[in-house]
This record gives sequence, structure tokens and C-alpha cells, in this order.
Amino acid sequence: MAGKFNSVLDRMTNRRFLRRWEKLADEADNLNLEDLRDLRGRARQVRRQLDRVIHVAEHRLALPVIGSNAIRKPMGADWVWRPDLWRGEIPVPGFSSVPGKAEICNGATVFHDCRRSELTVRQIRNNREVDLAPFGLRMDVFRFDGSFLSLVLDFPPEGIEGLKLKHLIRLDAVVEMEKPLEIFARLNIKHGPNVEQIVRELPLAAEEVMVEFDLTYSKMNEKRVEKIWVDLIFEGPEMNQIILRDVTFCRHPRADL
Repeated sequence: MAGKFNSVLDRMTNRRFLRRWEKLADEADNLNLEDLRDLRGRARQVRRQLDRVIHVAEHRLALPVIGSNAIRKPMGADWVWRPDLWRGEIPVPGFSSVPGKAEICNGATVFHDCRRSELTVRQIRNNREVDLAPFGLRMDVFRFDGSFLSLVLDFPPEGIEGLKLKHLIRLDAVVEMEKPLEIFARLNIKHGPNVEQIVRELPLAAEEVMVEFDLTYSKMNEKRVEKIWVDLIFEGPEMNQIILRDVTFCRHPRADL
């Protein structure tokens, strides 16, 4: 559809349309009342369709662009990433009675151990002026008889390449919830037969939060890193609605002491 409204024929038709209504507007003062009433009716018909176009266009153009990778990042970052769940439309936008292990989309999986699932998950379209991510994730939790609920995000290969002990991995999130709860982020790095884990609690005093994982103090073997993933763990989620408006990651070298 690109270029559909820029063809020579379309531009000529649009110019004739504008000239016609400019002429009718100029003549409106001199028309008799019967003709003026008829012209008003036709003008209202045109205006209704124009208002529809303007309304839809202003709404859609105000939304974050699908596929946008605009990310707030620190100076010196050598890798930034927004998971696909927040970047583009996923094949199945919503799930109800989510089972104990459910892949929401490629690289994003929900885990829980409830005997009876009363959990729904849905991708939503962000529409606030402050939103950078095109999409968000909403989880509605009703009765919850399990001991854990987590969202697992797998890093792409680009986040593994060149990873060093000198790196800090930073997680930024925009979180909304109906009532307070604790959220923990656990970084998992598989290197050879071992898995290094670093846990941070998200400081939820504000909507936009950030935590950093300092690899300097880990026992990671730089030469054997195979896989990285992050668990977002929600403590006591019963009867709550949690919206993750955005989740991004970046990596930057640790400042020399």
C-alpha cells in the first residue's frame, strides 16, 4: 500500500476535489437557502468521513511505532535489547488458565506450580505518551495456590558474544500493579556444566525501575558461556493485575576503580 496516495492520478483527483470545495465555500454566501441546505448536507457527509480518517490517524500515529527499539541506555553500552514480547505483535496475544509452563512467544515463557490455574496473560498495545515500547504484557492473577510465578526471558546470541567479567548487565522495566508485591530478577548464566545465578530485587517505589548485575564478583567462565536467561519472579501475586509496560536489557563495561 506504500505510495498509494502519492500517485499522479491521486494527487490530481485530490487537487480537483479541493478546488471544487474551495469554490463552493466562496459561493456559499450568495446561494439561496434551498441550495445552501443541500450543500450543507453534502459537506456534512464529507466531514464525517474526514473526521473518521483524522481520528484513526491521530490515534495510531500517537502510539509507539511497532518494532521500535528506542531504549534508554547508559554511556558506553555495547549491547541493548528489547525482547520481542514488548517490540512486536505475537502470534497468540492472550492466554487464559495458563498451564504450569506456557511459551508466550519465542524466548518468553511463564512458569508456575498452581494445581488449578486462574492466571490470564495478554499482550496489550501501549498508548501513553511516555511509552517507548509498542506493546506491554498484562497478567491477571485471581486465586493462586502455588508457591511461585515467574516469567523467563531467554537472551539472544548477541547478548552472549563477547561477555566478560568486567561487564554490568542492566535491566530496566516499567511496571504497574493493582497492589504492591515483590518482584525479583534472577540472572542465570550457563557456562559449561555450571550455572551462575545473581538475584536482585526490583525497587518498586516508582513505575520505572532499574537493577544491575555486576559480573565482576561472579564465578563465570568467560570462555564457556552457553546460555543466559532472566527469571522475573512475582511474590504473592494472588488477586492482582501486573502490567509490564516495557522490559529492556543492556550491557556495559564496569567503571575502573
